[in-house]
Parts: sequence; C-alpha cells; structure tokens
Amino acid sequence: MKGGGLSLCPMSEYTDNDLANDSPNPNHTGGGTTMSDAEGPLEVDQARDFAKSIGSSLLGDKCTDVVILDVTKASPVTGFIVIGSGTSARQMRSALENLDDVAQDFGTSVYQISNDNDALWLLADFIDVVVHVFEPNARAHYDLESMWPQAPMVEVPPFIPPNQSGNGETA
Repeated sequence: MKGGGLSLCPMSEYTDNDLANDSPNPNHTGGGTTMSDAEGPLEVDQARDFAKSIGSSLLGDKCTDVVILDVTKASPVTGFIVIGSGTSARQMRSALENLDDVAQDFGTSVYQISNDNDALWLLADFIDVVVHVFEPNARAHYDLESMWPQAPMVEVPPFIPPNQSGNGETA
C-alpha cells in the first residue's frame, strides 16, 4: 500500500498493528470517515455517482453481472456496494487497480484493499462504497446480493471509453 495507487495484498499480510490503525492507508488525510479530501463522508449523491462510475469502470474492464446496491438505509458502515464477476485473477486485479483513476476523479482514494490468495474474491473499501469482484463460482457461493434483499438496485451506466465523443465518433 506504499507509493500511492491501489495495492493488492492478501489480508494475511496485514499486521495486527495495521488492522488496529484507524488509517491503514498511509495517504489517508481525510477529516472524517472517508478517504475524500473533504471533511467527513461523501454526500449520498456523490457516493451514488462514485458507485455508478465504479460500476461503469468494471464493465469497461470486462467484468460481468455488475450490480450496485444502495444500502444507505440498511448499513451503518457504507452507502453502496458494487459487485461484479471477473474471468481471471489478472483481469480482476486489473479491474480493481483501474478504480484508482475513478477515485481520483471524485477526490477520494481507497481506504483498504484485500484479496484472497487464489484471487477468487477481491475487495476494495472506499468507505462510502465497497467493491467486491468475484470469480463467478465464488460469487454464487457467497451470494452477497441475498444479504441485502431490501436494498434498491442502482442502474449501472454503460462504459463509454474516454476517447469517444457524444456523437459516436472517436476523438
């Protein structure tokens, strides 16, 4: 987690001191419960837009079955949960690493990121938004969506490559 950007490491590599620290990310300078530069957490609309941008980014990185759950009324620890499926460990890691650019656009950064050794389930915690990327069989096994049956789903916007203009032509 040194040197900025997203860093993937198994939770087993964290020491008890890292986990006890309120700020495992050495770059954390936020004033509240978020990684944003603003005081306090992102506003709900900002967090929703951030979650939608994350979902779109995952689609752009070829993740499938991307869903966004609005848990603002159900969870005391996060506002939105983004879940997607990947096809390989490398693709899943790359998709999460690319979220650093999305976070920068919103003036925030990852609070903590982890993965299992077999890359069956990767997680990025942005406090206001938590992202889970699963291998499809692991996703079916853990079935996180069923933990939030009352959570409204937020529409995931399609991915539009940055070099495309609104008229369908490339810039």
